[in-house]
This record gives sequence, structure tokens and C-alpha cells, in this order.
Amino acid sequence: MVRLYVLLFLVQIALAVCALISCLSAEEGQIRALPRIAWVLIILFFPLVGSIAWFVAGREPSSGARRTWPAGSGSAERSRRPVAPDDDPEFLRSMQDRAQQQDQELFRRWEEDLRRREDDLRRRDGEPPREGDRPEV
Repeated sequence: MVRLYVLLFLVQIALAVCALISCLSAEEGQIRALPRIAWVLIILFFPLVGSIAWFVAGREPSSGARRTWPAGSGSAERSRRPVAPDDDPEFLRSMQDRAQQQDQELFRRWEEDLRRREDDLRRRDGEPPREGDRPEV
């Protein structure tokens, strides 16, 4: 019997904590019937009744609670919703193209830097730079 009382006490405390968090984090326009401080005191002094009263009468129902599910399969609704970037094939393609262009630009700069360094080394050694040995990019 003691275990049942301990369990009910813990449930009551958890409910009171949830109600306090909900009450303290609610916007001013979402609180009904009494001011916020009155709701906090009711929840603290009467944890079980105050918590239940807060959830039933103290706050505005969330906008998601009043919604109803659309009739039908929902495929029309799905087609109108925005697609996440990682699910959008056009976005993925543009990312791939951009990455490929960046890779080509980086490769071109590396090749130019390598040619410049080779020419500098040849000039230092007294050899003229060789133009015919370079592949065309």
C-alpha cells in the first residue's frame, strides 16, 4: 500500500512540475481566467487540483488541438508543402553542380601554380621554360 502512495505522490509532483513549466512559459495571451501569479500559487498550494485546473481552464488550447485531419489520402496536401532541401532533387543537383565547378576551379588554380613553380625553377637553373611539354586543359 505504501508503494501505491509513493507512486501517486510522484505522479502528483510530476504533474505539478509540468503545470508550473507550462504556466510560466505561456504567453500572456494564452492564459485564461486568472493572472499568471494566481495560477502559480494555485498550482503550488493545491498541486493535484491546481495542475488539473490549469490544464483544463487556465490555458488556451493549442492551435494544433483544434485542427482536424484533412479528408482523403493527403497527396494534394503533400504536393503543396515545401520540400526539405535534402529531399529536393533540383536542390541536390544544384549542390552537385556547384561542387563540381568549385573542384574544377581549384584544380585549374593548382595546375597554374604548379606551372608557375616549374617555370621559376627552370629560370633559376638557367633553362628556358618548355612550352611544348605542357598539356592543354
